[in-house]
Amino acid sequence: MIGHLGTALRVTIVSIVFLGLVYPLAMTGLAQALFPRQAGGSLVTVDGRVVGSSIIGQLWTRPEYFHGRPSAAGKGYDPTSTGGTNLGPTSKKLIDAAKAAIAELRKENPHAGGPPPMDLVTSSGSGIDPDISPAAAYWEAPRVAAARGLTLAAVDAQIARHVEGRTFGFLGEPRVNVLELNVALDGGRAR
Repeated sequence: MIGHLGTALRVTIVSIVFLGLVYPLAMTGLAQALFPRQAGGSLVTVDGRVVGSSIIGQLWTRPEYFHGRPSAAGKGYDPTSTGGTNLGPTSKKLIDAAKAAIAELRKENPHAGGPPPMDLVTSSGSGIDPDISPAAAYWEAPRVAAARGLTLAAVDAQIARHVEGRTFGFLGEPRVNVLELNVALDGGRAR
């Protein structure tokens, strides 16, 4: 019995040291060496100042900025409390929230044509999605152009420059990173 306890204790100590210290430190070092920007949080800086992360959505409320997807994470865009609403398509709460979001979007975007794209109405599964669809960006473009005193064509051209295609050409959908688009419209160079 004592022999078994000694073996179990040695295995436990080796496992804790290797899996709790050596392996995580090695993976962190490898990530920092191979993917330093991503391992550091994919931070976006403008003139040496961090303005956000390209992988975490944030709340945009001013009319001259494109707005991202609604957030269900914590109190909104909280990366420590990610998650969707977990409401089903027949949920009265979801239907009422969608109707309220559509009404607010129509009020904020009186010159937008057609119904608002669903990604501006519903939150993502993570609640912190940094991207919107190109359709959503073009739908918001008249409001942004008017608020900035720009032509719609100039704003549309900026959107077109920021459309990212499908990952590896077949995964996901085309998307526009809201932070990077807003930084570009401000005349900054995101890094």
